[in-house]
Amino acid sequence: MNAEKPPLWNRNFIQCCISYFFMSFAFYMLMPTMPVYLVEKLQVDTSLVSIALSSYTLGLLCVRPFSGYIVDSFNRKQLYLFSFCMFSLMFIGYLYATTITTLILVRFIQGGFMGLTSVAGNTITIDVIPSQRRGEGMGFYGLTLNLSMSLAPVLAIGLYENTGFNPLILVAFGTAMTGLLTVLFIQYPNWKKIKRPPFSLDRFILIKALSSALSYILTAIPYGMIVSFVVLYGKETGVANPGYFFILMAAGVGISRIISGKLIDRGKIHVVSVGSIISLACSFCIFSLFHSPTVFFISSLLIGIGFGVSVPAFQYVFVNVAPPHLRGTATSTYLTSFDMGVGSGTLLAGYIANRFNLSSAFLLGGLLCFMSVLVYWFFAKPAYEKNKLIG
Repeated sequence: MNAEKPPLWNRNFIQCCISYFFMSFAFYMLMPTMPVYLVEKLQVDTSLVSIALSSYTLGLLCVRPFSGYIVDSFNRKQLYLFSFCMFSLMFIGYLYATTITTLILVRFIQGGFMGLTSVAGNTITIDVIPSQRRGEGMGFYGLTLNLSMSLAPVLAIGLYENTGFNPLILVAFGTAMTGLLTVLFIQYPNWKKIKRPPFSLDRFILIKALSSALSYILTAIPYGMIVSFVVLYGKETGVANPGYFFILMAAGVGISRIISGKLIDRGKIHVVSVGSIISLACSFCIFSLFHSPTVFFISSLLIGIGFGVSVPAFQYVFVNVAPPHLRGTATSTYLTSFDMGVGSGTLLAGYIANRFNLSSAFLLGGLLCFMSVLVYWFFAKPAYEKNKLIG
């Protein structure tokens, strides 16, 4: 049993991680800076900021239900290259988006291409990871996304404050193009197309993972809240340099990935999943109720650990109930669930902040995580045990 495990860090896996890191790093440079740019430069009313921020999510959701089927039906690497290229070029559109309408349009289109790019990239990565090390591999691959989400805002805030919005966009464009170049070095064989019935719902959504999808949406809602509004929340509660939240969150993600993937590969998937969601629920409640710099930054580390464990754990659950020819659909369903949660969290936090305050929004986020635990334990866990595939 402990005989030699196939290597994980081969050339293909490394290139997959690098390309995904640069793609998401480029995009998440806009998350903390876009609200400030809209309010300060375009003079957009704060009530419209959430709509502008979530327009890319709408683009994602328009594409994601079909992206899994597309990825499962065509050459995955060629599709990855095309969608990545279009995603990168859309950064140039921000330079010409001088009204709220044109900016929403650019984000909507870029969101659609990001949806297709991420599904293609995730599916290719799952294909090149040895099945015996899938949990560990997806953990490290997910780490690239979490690190980019955590580190990109720190660089972006500094760039925006010192150089302005247009130079920030050019840096994001260059970062995305660097990621596109790394895709060329991925050695990926042609995937054999498998015939399917003329119409079946599993073309667009992985039916076996619907309960897991609901649990994941509930977990992702507070993530959308925190990524979009934590800087404003820090300023509201008197925290100096709230951008450091993202650095500590990234540290928490890195700490969690050292052990979580190996635990998943040893069959501890449910312990890992439930433990991480409970940790998130408690962290968000503390974060919302106690206002001090110490609590702010300790919570950022704990929130990073919680998401660092739960994100790859959920992906493992989705992928492990899908046969190889449905991995694109499984990845699409997994990512769509996350996008729905993040988009809903952004809109919900903006609405609650206008009616009450951001503390109330984050408290609701913690309660939704507790709900996610119940959905996972009573519905997602039994569904997984019934449908999981071996090997």
